[in-house]
Amino acid sequence: MGRAQDHCPVLDHFDHTGFDGPGDVETSLRERMPVDLKGSESVREAHRMNMSGKKVVVVGLARSGIAAANRLYELGARVFVTDSKEGSMLKQAIGQLAQGIQVETGNHSEETFQGAELVVVSPGAPLNIPPVMKVRSRGVDVISEVELAYRIGAGRYIGITGTNGKSTTTSLVGEMLAKARRDVRVGGNIGMPLTTLTQGAADQTTFVVELSSYQLEGIETFRPDVAILLNITPDHLDRYPGMEEYARAKARIFMNQTPEDIAVVNRDDPWVTVMTTDLRSGIVPISLSRKVEGGVYCSGGKMISTIPRSEGLIIETGEMKIQGVHNIENAAAASAAALVSGCDLHAVRAVLKTFPGLPHRMEFVDEIRGIRFINDSKGTNIGAVIRSLQSLTGAIHLIAGGRGKGAGYHPLRELISERVQTLILIGEAADDMERDLKGTTEIRRASTMREAVQTGFKRALRGEYVLLSPACASFDMFTDFEDRGRVFAAEVRRLKESEVERKG
Repeated sequence: MGRAQDHCPVLDHFDHTGFDGPGDVETSLRERMPVDLKGSESVREAHRMNMSGKKVVVVGLARSGIAAANRLYELGARVFVTDSKEGSMLKQAIGQLAQGIQVETGNHSEETFQGAELVVVSPGAPLNIPPVMKVRSRGVDVISEVELAYRIGAGRYIGITGTNGKSTTTSLVGEMLAKARRDVRVGGNIGMPLTTLTQGAADQTTFVVELSSYQLEGIETFRPDVAILLNITPDHLDRYPGMEEYARAKARIFMNQTPEDIAVVNRDDPWVTVMTTDLRSGIVPISLSRKVEGGVYCSGGKMISTIPRSEGLIIETGEMKIQGVHNIENAAAASAAALVSGCDLHAVRAVLKTFPGLPHRMEFVDEIRGIRFINDSKGTNIGAVIRSLQSLTGAIHLIAGGRGKGAGYHPLRELISERVQTLILIGEAADDMERDLKGTTEIRRASTMREAVQTGFKRALRGEYVLLSPACASFDMFTDFEDRGRVFAAEVRRLKESEVERKG
């Protein structure tokens, strides 16, 4: 299959989703399941050969930018890296670059972009900065690191996107394929950058790739054999003009698919339903609320497949190691993707029974005097917090706040009123959160994570929870969400040690 031949033209990244063909072909799946994960080399080989001697500019020195720059240099390109941060802040990153790569810091000068034949933009860098827009107007390809990896590497692709649950679903699919003894590599927005993973890959290699909206903004030919869209809820509205633009960015995962490919879509999510009405790919639906044909659904505590040649009980949901409604949804999507990719029910079931979940995602930290501490630092948006609150039975003392993303917090009012005994606010967004959530429950402020943990502990009773689920980014107080989660866990351990000493 020639991956670049049928793709829709990429216009301004807010103006076009790539949907221009009819095609709910859900009913045709019985004749051709499971999907053959193909992968094609024709276009990719041409790109590999053409990199030699080309001037390529990489924008951004985060991990994907470093990986892209080094891979391009290996392929013989003349590589220039530019980052708006000052050089003193980038010493470690610069040290990871191959010698011979030229680096500009503190600015994105037009001189760096002059003569560029390709521009690769890291996920954190917007595509609308003036030098990037100028080279694009001249017809220069401006792509993401994911698109670069797809062009230059062999293999087959399963892509996963959505506002919440991407990492868990990606990890589950990877584990299921590994259980079925496939050559599988997991990465993208989770784990290693895709350009690193592609080295040494063969046609039979399957890449299971977590994809953010930022990464999808910069694709042109990327065509996953199987694409999953989990859910769409407000997030990153500090980057996008509104929800429609954000949803369009997510839906770009489908834009190059044809009827030979598969789209796994969540029929319970309103935005997903709207954005997947005119796909050209074969649709495999999932639902937790109703029976679906040619997909995966849940009913009466059972997860069931109606996928042709894989029909039957997948698992009793109570047997799953990871619990919560959100994780059942993730598991249903992962199961659907694995089954249409040729895994059997036994491999899927075995993984669901043993998969322990990922750190910082509703992770149990410890219990002190009957009070359970839960680390959901990855809960960086409102939708994630809603799912986390819904998954716990018992009173909750919620630690929230950080750097806001441009969305209001009013959607949390009802659940906080019902389930949260104390709302403990930290970080830059504390004022906005208190304004939007005033009157729902008792609100306290904390200037440090230690103070927040101690406040939650003092307010909680046996059988209750202290939950970190911030609804915000972490960069005001921490390096990233993982750092925030580690600090929370460390403060819980410190608290437990002090309680033991006090009793002793």
